[in-house]
Amino acid sequence: MHQDLLNGRLLFAIPKKGRLHEKCLELLSGADIQFRRPNRLDVCLVMNHPIALVFLPAADIPSFVGKGDVDLGITGHDVILEAEMQDQVTEIHRLGFGKCSLQVQTPENGSYKSVEDLAGKRIVTSFEVLAGAYFDKIDQQLNLTGDTKTKIQYVGGSVEAACALGLADGIVDLVESGDTMRAVGLHAIATVLQTEAVLIKSNVPHRAHHAPLIDLISSRIAGVIAAGKYVVCEYNIRRASLPQATAITPGRRAPTISPLEEEGWVAISSMVEKKNIATAMDELVKIGAEDILVFNLDNCRV
Repeated sequence: MHQDLLNGRLLFAIPKKGRLHEKCLELLSGADIQFRRPNRLDVCLVMNHPIALVFLPAADIPSFVGKGDVDLGITGHDVILEAEMQDQVTEIHRLGFGKCSLQVQTPENGSYKSVEDLAGKRIVTSFEVLAGAYFDKIDQQLNLTGDTKTKIQYVGGSVEAACALGLADGIVDLVESGDTMRAVGLHAIATVLQTEAVLIKSNVPHRAHHAPLIDLISSRIAGVIAAGKYVVCEYNIRRASLPQATAITPGRRAPTISPLEEEGWVAISSMVEKKNIATAMDELVKIGAEDILVFNLDNCRV
């Protein structure tokens, strides 16, 4: 793509593949960022905003954003820390997908049951910086120095095979469900950190005139996130039960309450977190609520 086509456009970095890619495309669609990516090009132009999407490996995005070469990006919180770019970028939003744990894992039938047991031994990982910092603290607590310190070895993939191959006494790797680790006989003995996808911007932007557009896109993405997190619950209830009802469905700020034609009854509309809606409906039934309806949100601004 010719450089002239990018002039004046906000550059937005998206993971080009991996666990975050598909969810990012859904997020862009929800924020009405319209684009076509012919032949899976790594740069494409947004049709309804002065934005160019740049598809990069997730591991490279913190550096591009942190140095100001790219204005916005989506990557993993863990990737930012591993790249040591946390002081160069601002996490605007946690996006609620790509959630997993960076864990210390050892053979389930082995002798290492705690990180203290594992200190001073061999660790294989793709997260050399995070694993090194974690075990440095353990080594300091146990007064391990020199050759007795924990040995961290980097590998680019298939970390879970290292113990079975005799290359490591333990590993540090990302775990989502834990099924892969259990399948190879490993179990978690500690969690280094919890991570998920985040929207980031540079602390040293090279194109300050894009600030209003960054705010607009951030607001739209926040709306998509909230729409995925909440539902609208509407129901009718006797006015006498209003205090109990509003305690069950308090809403984000406050519920909307409207009088009904029937004396002594009101209609309530309230945003409720999806994860709590089934329990909330059960509680509403107990206090006499009727005509309980739940609506999904396609988008919102909150």
